Amino acid sequence: MIQTIQVKTSSKTEFIDVTRSVHEAVRKTGVKDGLCFVFVPHTTAAITINENADPTVPQDILMQLNKIVPFQDRYQHGKAILPLTSRPASLDL
Repeated sequence: MIQTIQVKTSSKTEFIDVTRSVHEAVRKTGVKDGLCFVFVPHTTAAITINENADPTVPQDILMQLNKIVPFQDRYQHGKAILPLTSRPASLDL
């Protein structure tokens, strides 16, 4: 049973809390027991888990990503897109 959640972004990098959307999608299925698999089918997006107790954590993560994968560098391939595709991969470290 596949459910789709549409997410709109407003900047190059940002954190969007999809918890309520995922919860609502699962509720609509009527499933009471099982697993929920959340998947992003694009290289410029990633899913990360955060307890969301401290609202400054996403800001700190974005700050670190800016250090690890800066937007302005001497990229040879896909100069405009490479930083966006490298950032989600950095979250998997």
